[in-house]
Amino acid sequence: MKLLVITQKVDVNDDILGFFHQWLEKLSKRFDFLNVICLQLGEYSLPQNVRVFSLGKEGGRSRIRGLFRFYRDIWQLRKNHEAVFVHMNPIYVVLGGILWKLWGKKIYLWHNHRYGNIITRVAIWLSCAVFYTSPFSFSAQFKKSKIMPVGIDTEKFKSQISNLKNKNSILYAGRFSPVKNVDVLIKATDLLDKKGINFILNIVGKPGDDEQENFQKIKAQARNLEIKGKIRFLGGREYRQLPALYNQNDIFVNLTQTGSFDKTTLEAMACQNIVLVSNQVFKEIFPKEWHEALMFKERDPDDLSKKLLYLMGLAENAKDSLGVRLREIVVKNHDLNNLVEKIIHELNQK
Repeated sequence: MKLLVITQKVDVNDDILGFFHQWLEKLSKRFDFLNVICLQLGEYSLPQNVRVFSLGKEGGRSRIRGLFRFYRDIWQLRKNHEAVFVHMNPIYVVLGGILWKLWGKKIYLWHNHRYGNIITRVAIWLSCAVFYTSPFSFSAQFKKSKIMPVGIDTEKFKSQISNLKNKNSILYAGRFSPVKNVDVLIKATDLLDKKGINFILNIVGKPGDDEQENFQKIKAQARNLEIKGKIRFLGGREYRQLPALYNQNDIFVNLTQTGSFDKTTLEAMACQNIVLVSNQVFKEIFPKEWHEALMFKERDPDDLSKKLLYLMGLAENAKDSLGVRLREIVVKNHDLNNLVEKIIHELNQK
């Protein structure tokens, strides 16, 4: 089968979207040919049966020119695929869906956001199936919705014995938009500092243009702990550097509220990190006996600081045992190979 893939960005080094390069590598092994249209193109190295077309955002092209390229590309590629897989951007299903339907193409949408609008609804209506990972996703309510593994490359994200975790080290990796609640983590670590607890918080990520204002607020909030050497802003990291980063830290914290499903938490689990989250999705993922320890109340720095203190105090053998168990969950339920198999299964349905 030949597949057309539409996605935001193809860039093996991108700290947020670099994972999709791995998805394309895995998909290329199971499809005869992949044509990939992306909004923005960076560095990539893909097999010969993958062709990548960019709509030109990396060159600063206007939306009008990008739209022209989109229609030009789907027209020129119309005879080179049997199905279309649109990742994360329902607008492309709305723009191309009628043409794909007229050409007899099956359309599949990946949508995992908490909220949707009329564009999302139209895209789902045009699609044969919509894939999601969070039961709180807007897409989960539809009959044609299919819950999927998150898709973690557990061959790359794993424990590295050579990288010993730094005791009482905390890691945040991700964006800096207000919904990521990094300010809550700063407040929680400030409470730990006032109790005289030794720790270091490593914050990894590069703020986007629309995140600069919030990032500066976070920096100002963290200034005193940064001066003390208890908070470090490490900037952005290439996606391939993330496994080593997880392996250097003791506890991974994700503060996204219920409804989304950040891959970073599962990547950390695959590396046998202890993870701490507020997202209620993880009640279905964590062992029941660990719900209380690994989950904190949303936007509650006091509860977060107490949970951090408890996890820091665990014996090393208890941490190791928990880390192994968390990895087993990811390998069993959210491995990238499992995701690819499920995508292929759905695409083969009549």
